[in-house]
Amino acid sequence: MHKQAKTPSAKDFRNVISLGFVSFFTDISTEMILGILPLFVVEELRATKDIFGIIEGFAESVSYAFRMVSGFISDRLGRRKTLVFVGYALSNVVKPFFAVAKSWTDALAIRISDRVGKSIRTSPRDALLSESISDEHLGKAFGLHRTLDQSGAIVGPILTSILLLFVGIGIREVFLLSLIPGVIALVILLIFVRETAGKRRQEKLLSDVKKVLRKDFVLLLIVISIFSIGAFNYSFILLKASELGVPLALSSLVYALIQVAHTAVGIPMGALSDKIGKEPVLLMGYVAFFSASLLSIILQGNVAFAFLIAVVFGIYIGTAETIQRALIPTYAPNELRATVYGIYYLTVGLCFLAANIIVGTLWEHLNASVAFTYSAVTTAIAIAGLIIFIKWKKGLSNIRT
Repeated sequence: MHKQAKTPSAKDFRNVISLGFVSFFTDISTEMILGILPLFVVEELRATKDIFGIIEGFAESVSYAFRMVSGFISDRLGRRKTLVFVGYALSNVVKPFFAVAKSWTDALAIRISDRVGKSIRTSPRDALLSESISDEHLGKAFGLHRTLDQSGAIVGPILTSILLLFVGIGIREVFLLSLIPGVIALVILLIFVRETAGKRRQEKLLSDVKKVLRKDFVLLLIVISIFSIGAFNYSFILLKASELGVPLALSSLVYALIQVAHTAVGIPMGALSDKIGKEPVLLMGYVAFFSASLLSIILQGNVAFAFLIAVVFGIYIGTAETIQRALIPTYAPNELRATVYGIYYLTVGLCFLAANIIVGTLWEHLNASVAFTYSAVTTAIAIAGLIIFIKWKKGLSNIRT
């Protein structure tokens, strides 16, 4: 008979809530920029869509690649908060430099620097989150953090639209103003987030990696990799919106709608995953991305379609990203959680680089429908693989019991 999990108190969630507000203000800062960045780079800085795909692919792959290193360092030092602060500080300092960008290479350098900051902080932050709450409530914890995070991602683009449409300032001034919420995030991190200090580890990186690369985790990574190699980021949804007739000043509202849908499903999907299992809910996220790809192929010629696609894409992000982050620590012991996050992020990052370059190139040299078809096909394969993986794990569980 299973022991009923203890209901977590507000005190148990202190770090989760505090880190959620750090992410909330950081996301206001970031999303003030990202909702208008694709069209800024393509239209004002004169980058082609395949160049833009390279910018996004390299920026995000850098973000993912260094997460393994920061995760290992965090586990070895037995500390989380210092690396988390350094990562947030770097991102919040460099983003306003978009205001003085003169070419797409400037945008690439700034975007990469921002993502390096994200790379430094993410694995230690996720490990800190997972150590702040019991495993029985990881889905709720990551869902709550994701909801606070994405609430900032709603406020940011809406604020940008207000500044552009009603205050009358320019895009470059918006980039400068993004520094303000970034500084607020750093103050909250310094004052309210508590370290979950552990013991220093003396093991080498390869030794730690071998310990977490068990069969079940490797198989899961294969499925996630197949999905990720076709999983384009939000930027291509905004470019699709532009093709459907959405003007630059309103593109940030399309982006905000992605974040609204993302935020709305974070906590419910996290709680559902605690009840029925994380892998089945992850499958729902993959199906949502498949649907967004199909809709991007089928729907043409109406501005309203951009908002429908944005909602479906937001449901995918809110489900898949929340559940994958809650799922990963269950495949490693506590002292290696930052390392296992690092391996996961490295794998996803390399696939993400390929996905954005491939989708951008297909779009630029063929058309958008071919690009979205590629993503739909890879997602269909990943869905089949995840179903097989779930059945395999269930079979193992039945044998053991």
